[in-house]
Amino acid sequence: MRTRPDRCPGVLRPWVADDGLLVRLRLVGGRLPAASLARLLEVSAEFADGSVYLTKRANLQLRGLADHGGELAPDAVSALESTGLVPSRSHELVRNILVSPQTGSAGGRADLRPVAAQLDALVCADPRLAALPGRFLFVLDDGRGDLLDRSTDAGLVALSDTAAQLRIGEGWGAVIPIAESAARLAELAVAFQQARGARPDAPWHIRELAGPPPSVAAGAAPDPRMPAPSGPLPFGSVPGGTHVRVPDGVLTPDRGQALMEHAELVVTPWHGVFIPQAQEAKP
Repeated sequence: MRTRPDRCPGVLRPWVADDGLLVRLRLVGGRLPAASLARLLEVSAEFADGSVYLTKRANLQLRGLADHGGELAPDAVSALESTGLVPSRSHELVRNILVSPQTGSAGGRADLRPVAAQLDALVCADPRLAALPGRFLFVLDDGRGDLLDRSTDAGLVALSDTAAQLRIGEGWGAVIPIAESAARLAELAVAFQQARGARPDAPWHIRELAGPPPSVAAGAAPDPRMPAPSGPLPFGSVPGGTHVRVPDGVLTPDRGQALMEHAELVVTPWHGVFIPQAQEAKP
């Protein structure tokens, strides 16, 4: 049973670690413009330990920042915002959207990049969702099965290029049009937030509720079109691009510099960076 709110770190709520403050920057579907990475490495060199750390949710962390009473100095906050990776101060802790890294590049049944972008916009625009637990996670599998083994709070699996089945905690929801999926996922998050309440011991995850939120239809069976789990994306040349391994998830300045020739990168939840094929060749 939970006895306190979650303590997931963010820019405005860092984690106090032995080596200084730790902050987390949340990437929607792991998407990372190379210009933002370049700026983040500069920020890390000035304010942190010089490296960028990849997480299992395809997000980024900095370590070793100066501790000012459990907070970052204002100039460090401004520097982090200059990367373009902190689009909302009020909602920075709740932008947890994990997406199949290759979606839109190769394979899968649907390109879920627009869904992820719309979902992020809806979450950030709703004041009620600023209070979601920092551990609440959306997982969007584009039908290839690479994220089926991931626990989620609200998510979907594409069944075709127009239809998807909702994931609700550890269960399944309705089959819906992909065009409606971002709105449905945002509604599910609102329903959870209302059901969990505001007590310090309120649940962090949908699976911790006594039952699904009253406004959520759960308990469906998996659709017959559901893919089998495909496992992690292998490293090396893969359909649609290259998956670069980042040892121990530590993107040092040298490793980061090697990626700078590519316009856009996708951080993966397996301590790697996917480089879409269209970005592989130098100009």
